[in-house]
Amino acid sequence: MRWRGRRQSGNIEDRRGAGGGFGGGLGRMGGGRVPIGLPRGGRSGGGLGIGSLIVIGLVLWFLGINPLTLLGGLDGGGSPIQIGPQSGTETGRTGTPADEAGQFVATVLADTEDTWNQIFSAAGETYAEPTLVLFTSQTESACGYASAATGPFYCPADQKLYIDLAFYDELRSRFQAPGDFAEAYVIAHEVGHHVQNLQGILPKVNEQRQRMSEEDSNKLSIRVELQADCYAGIWANQSEKVGAVEPGDIEEALNAAAAVGDDSIQKRTQGYVVPESFNHGTAEQRTRWFKRGYDAGSVQSCDTFSASQV
Repeated sequence: MRWRGRRQSGNIEDRRGAGGGFGGGLGRMGGGRVPIGLPRGGRSGGGLGIGSLIVIGLVLWFLGINPLTLLGGLDGGGSPIQIGPQSGTETGRTGTPADEAGQFVATVLADTEDTWNQIFSAAGETYAEPTLVLFTSQTESACGYASAATGPFYCPADQKLYIDLAFYDELRSRFQAPGDFAEAYVIAHEVGHHVQNLQGILPKVNEQRQRMSEEDSNKLSIRVELQADCYAGIWANQSEKVGAVEPGDIEEALNAAAAVGDDSIQKRTQGYVVPESFNHGTAEQRTRWFKRGYDAGSVQSCDTFSASQV
C-alpha cells in the first residue's frame, strides 16, 4: 500500500503507553462494540466454546454491556467486570501520532474520511468523521471497559474506533493474514460500522434483534457484518483510484476477510465449526461482499439486507 507522504487524519486519540501517552507505541507497523470478529489469545480447553462466546458477545453488546470484559473474566484475568453504562471519559493526546505505526493508521483513516465524505456529499449529506483511539492493553470506552482481548471494535455510543496495534501481530502470525493492506482493511471494516450507525442501520438492527430468536438474530448480525465488509470494499475501490493500491494489496484484504470468517476462526480455534453460531459470515461470504464493494464502488451494491441470500 502506498501510504507514505499522503494526507494523515488528525482524528486520532492516542492512549498508548502509561496513561495513554502520545507518540509512544510499538515502533513498528502493525502492531458495539462492533468487533471485526477475531478472538484473542490462544487458550484451549475448558470454558465456553468460541461459538458460544460469539453469541454471548453480540447479545451483551446490544444490552449495552461490554462482552469482552465478561470474556476476560471467564479467562480468569484482567480487571473486575463492569456492567452498566460507562462514562468513556478516559482521554489521550489528539492529533496525528509521530511514530510510524500511528502515522500508518492515520493515513488509512484519512483515506476512509475522503471516501465517505465524497459519498455523503454526493448524497447531499454531511459525513461525521469518527475518532480512532489507539490504546495499549486496556482502555475505557462509552460502551464499557476494553482490553487487548477485545480486538478492534467500534463503539456506537461515542462514535469511536478502538484498536490496540499489537492486534496486527496476531493477524499476521495466528491468522496468517499479513500485509499493510490487510491491516488497513481492519480499520476500514470498523469505519463501515460507523457508516451504518450514521445511516441508522445499527439502531434499527438492535430493535429488530430484541424480538428475534437466537438463530434469526445471528442471521441478521451476519448481514450487518457483511455490509461492513462491503463498505470496506468501497474504500479499497476509492484507494485504488487515488493510486494507493499496489499489486497484491487486494489479495491481502481478501485473505484477511477470509481469515476472519466464522468458519475459519472456529476451525482454527476449536477444530470444528458450528454453523448455527455464525454471526459474522463465512470466509466465502466475507470475501465475496468485500469484493462486491470493491468492484462496484457504490453503497447501493452493499444492500445485504435486501439480498435473499447473503
